[in-house]
Amino acid sequence: MLPPMPQSSPLMSITTVLFDLDDTLFDHIGTARAALAATAATDPRLRAADPEALYQHYCELLEEIHTQLLAGRYTYEEARQLRFERLLGPYGVGAAEVPAIAQAHYGRYQQLRRPLPGARALLEALKPHYRIGVVTNNRTVEQVDKLRHLGLEPFVDVLITSEDVGVPKPDPRIFQAALARLGARPAEAVLVGDNWTADAVGALGAGIRPVWLNRTGAPRPLAHVQELAGLAPLPAVWQTITGRAYAGAGAPVG
Repeated sequence: MLPPMPQSSPLMSITTVLFDLDDTLFDHIGTARAALAATAATDPRLRAADPEALYQHYCELLEEIHTQLLAGRYTYEEARQLRFERLLGPYGVGAAEVPAIAQAHYGRYQQLRRPLPGARALLEALKPHYRIGVVTNNRTVEQVDKLRHLGLEPFVDVLITSEDVGVPKPDPRIFQAALARLGARPAEAVLVGDNWTADAVGALGAGIRPVWLNRTGAPRPLAHVQELAGLAPLPAVWQTITGRAYAGAGAPVG
């Protein structure tokens, strides 16, 4: 059974906003699509592939193998090798060719990284009034580099990764670690994330109000959990997250 929605007074002041990173602030889907298309364009065997089928297979493998990676079954290098062997093998790419192709693809992915539309403006508006944390299932060094590349690092007070804490979302301990670092109580925090289980259910389990970033329009499993279709326009997103009307850049929060 899912935990109930955290109960707080309408007058309870939100002091802390937590965000997931990948596909919440960082546009992983758009970046991955662009990088995979660029990789396929370099090899005649891959140019013949259906782009959407190739991308969907890539996503399935990433989800499957990343879960095993977080469980400690593979190193990052082993996971990448396995992912690309299984992705490219059906097109006649041998295992010996995979390391060079995978490394070149990763370079393209890094160069093409971009934030979601509205992410920077939202963080910039929130920063003067709220403590901001990022809670993510990934390697610390990778997520630090990502925030810097995206130009979002100045707006983030604390980055909490599953690698540092030792448990991934939705385990409540990763959210508790973020709150402890930020000096916040669950009832005065909100978490924005795109993954229903890891973010919305995980936040509920830690007593934090979730806001589900549902960019695909998927059915919402719990009607009482608020959702966003994107991170813009700023006034509407601000009100959903904070429960207050947006008064404009630089305006005090009353």
